[in-house]
Amino acid sequence: MGEVINLRRARKARERREKEEAAQANRVAFGRTKAERTLTDAQKRLDAVKLDAHKRETPEEPA
Repeated sequence: MGEVINLRRARKARERREKEEAAQANRVAFGRTKAERTLTDAQKRLDAVKLDAHKRETPEEPA
């Protein structure tokens, strides 16, 4: 005969596991310190400025 399991316990264990997986995903996505966010923003702004500095200007067309 097969093993008898309590379906309520199995359901609750599955839900706990799913919640923990979602929490881990959120930790990865949102778990940065303010200093890390500030540094990333500053690097993005610096990259944008460097990119703009290397753009070619097109000559104005006579009207």
